[in-house]
Amino acid sequence: MGTWGSGNFDSDTARDYLSSFMDRLVAEVAEVMDGDPVAIEPDEYWGVTVPCQLELLHVLVRAGHTSDTPLRPEVVEKWKKHFMAVWERTIDELEPSREYKEERRAVLVRTFDQLAGAAAERAA
Repeated sequence: MGTWGSGNFDSDTARDYLSSFMDRLVAEVAEVMDGDPVAIEPDEYWGVTVPCQLELLHVLVRAGHTSDTPLRPEVVEKWKKHFMAVWERTIDELEPSREYKEERRAVLVRTFDQLAGAAAERAA
């Protein structure tokens, strides 16, 4: 098809790039979630960046972009269960305020739920 419009994603090359970018995000999150749980503790690199990756994926999926490997809502739910269990088990060690802990928990849950919802809508 080549190019069909003037938008940044209106060409085969751009769509191929975006698909591979999304595939890399999903693969990276999957690898981290299958790895050492210490890596996703709230004060560790992946504990901070995984939610960022999930939000990026959510934005892209909601915008109608797809990847070669469709994101399944049940996978996102599995990630949520694992991530939140680690978070709940370790967050108090950092001595956060009650307000921060409640607000951050809500943001994390919303992040996973939004991505799972968007993935379910795309699958339907």
